[in-house]
Amino acid sequence: MSILVTRRDQAFPVLNHAQIETAMRFASGPARVFAPGETVYKIGEQNVPAWLVLKGALDAARREGLSNEVPVTTYGPGQLTGEMNQLAGRPSLAIARAGADGCTALPFDSAHLRSLIIGSADVGELTMRSLILRRAALIEEGGSAGPVLIGIPGSAELLGLQNFLTRSSFPNLVLDATVEGEAHALVERLGVIPSELPIMVCPNGTVLKHPSEAEVAACLGITPQLDPQVLYDVAVVGAGPAGLATSVYAASEGLSVLLLDEHAYGGQAGASMRIENYLGFPTGISGQALAGRAFSQALKFGAEIAIPLQVSRLSCSPEGNGDDDIVVTLANGAAVHARTVVIASGARYRRPDVQNLAAFESSAVFYWASPVEAKLCKGEEVALLGGGNSAGQAVVFLAPWVKRLHLVVRRDMSETMSRYLIDRIAALTNVELHVRSELAALEGDAVTGLKAARFRNRGTEAMTRRELRHIFLFIGAEPNTEWLSGCVTTDGKGSSKPDGDLPMRPSRVRLCPWKPACRECSPLVTFAPAQPSASPPP
Repeated sequence: MSILVTRRDQAFPVLNHAQIETAMRFASGPARVFAPGETVYKIGEQNVPAWLVLKGALDAARREGLSNEVPVTTYGPGQLTGEMNQLAGRPSLAIARAGADGCTALPFDSAHLRSLIIGSADVGELTMRSLILRRAALIEEGGSAGPVLIGIPGSAELLGLQNFLTRSSFPNLVLDATVEGEAHALVERLGVIPSELPIMVCPNGTVLKHPSEAEVAACLGITPQLDPQVLYDVAVVGAGPAGLATSVYAASEGLSVLLLDEHAYGGQAGASMRIENYLGFPTGISGQALAGRAFSQALKFGAEIAIPLQVSRLSCSPEGNGDDDIVVTLANGAAVHARTVVIASGARYRRPDVQNLAAFESSAVFYWASPVEAKLCKGEEVALLGGGNSAGQAVVFLAPWVKRLHLVVRRDMSETMSRYLIDRIAALTNVELHVRSELAALEGDAVTGLKAARFRNRGTEAMTRRELRHIFLFIGAEPNTEWLSGCVTTDGKGSSKPDGDLPMRPSRVRLCPWKPACRECSPLVTFAPAQPSASPPP
C-alpha cells in the first residue's frame, strides 16, 4: 500500500492550537488572505514558501504525464503545505488553489521553515517527517510530479539522466519517444530530431533537448547560484557519507557550509541497494535511503548544497580575503572561498583494461546496480565482476531480476567479502561463480550493443565465452585526488599524505575525518606546503 494510505496522518499532520501558536513565531511574513479559487503557487514556480493554513482550505494538485493534473490533498487549518523542495528553496512540484471559501495562510520561506524545524522540537519533528514522506510519496507514485524524460529506452543518454534524478531522490517520469502517444506527439510537434533525444520537460514547462546533468540540475533548481563574494566557514568537496556527515556536524554548530559534488549525493554508498553491516540498521538500509536521510539533515541545519559541480583545483595560497582564504576552483571557472576545506572526494571507479569498454559504458556496462538497471536486465543473462562487499550486495539485489548471473572474481571471495554475503550468494540458484577469472574481451559495437563477453582464467589461461548484453563492474576504485595537485601531497596511489621533505604547517585543508585539536602529524590530518609569508600556527 502507498505511503499516502499507510502513513497519511504523518504525511499530513494537523497542528493543535498550541503548536500553531509556536509556529506563528517563525513565519517569514504576515498572514495572507486568498480569494476562492485563487492560485497560491504554481508548478515550477521559484521560491515558493510553505504555507500554514489558518482558515479555509488549500487544494493541492500535481502533474500527471505532460498536461493532466491529479489532486494530492486538501490542506485545512493547522496543516503546512510543501515537501522537500520548500526546505531546499527549489521550484514547486505542485500547484495549490484556495478552496471554495477562500483561505488565510502564513508563509514560511526556506530559511524560516528551517528555523521552525530547529527551533521547536515537537513541531519540527512533525514537519520534517511530513516533508520527507511527501517527497517519498511523489517518487512512489511514478514520479510524474517531477520532470518528464522522453527518449529511447535503454539508450545511454536516457539512462544517465534517469540515474542522476533517481540518485538525487527527484521524482521523474520516463516516456518512450517511439510509441504513439503524447510523448511521441510532443517530439513531432517540436521537430525534435533523433540526435536531440532525450528531451526533458521541466516542471515549469521548459523543454531541454539532449541536456547535460548540469542543465537538468539548473532547470530543477538543484544547483544554487554561488556568490563569489561569500567566504564560507567550511567547504566540503564530496557528498558521500563522509562529506554529508561533515556538513551536518558543521552546519549544526552554526558554521556556514557549502557541500560540492560533481555527480549526486551519496557517493558510491548511495548506489548500494542494501547495506546490512552499517551500525544502527539491523534489518539493512539502501544506500540511497541512508544518503537521503543525511542529505535532509544537512538541509535542515542550513548547509548549502551545490550538485552537480565539479571541482578542478584547490589553491592553498591565501587569496582574496587574506590569510583565512582558501580557494576552490570549479570546472566552470567559478571560485569558492572558504576558511576550511574538507576533502571527502572519495574515489573513482576502476575500469578493466579492455579495448572497447568505453563504447558500452552507460548502455551495457554499469558501475552500480539500481532499479533502473535491474528493470533493463529483467529476465536476461548478465555478468558481474568483483569480489568485495559492494559486489556481493549487487549480486543479491540483481539475482531475483535476471535469468542467470555470472559472478567473476579474481581470487577467493573469502579474502574480500563478508561472510554473510558469501553465504547468501551460495543460496542463489541462478548465480554461476567464476573464481580466479577476469574480463578479457567484449563483443559487439556501439550501434548494435553488447553481444557477448569472454572471461580468462588467471591460472589456466582458459577462455569462457557467454552471450549477454549487460555487465556490472564492481572491481574497486582509486582515490579521486587529481584536483589536489600542487596543494596537497599524495602518495603513489593518489592518497593524501604528509610529506617530510617539504616545509610543513598544519593546514586548514583536512582529509575527512579529522580532529581540530591535533597539533602533530597523524594519518587523519592532511598537510600542505608552508607559504613563505604564512604565519606559524597558533
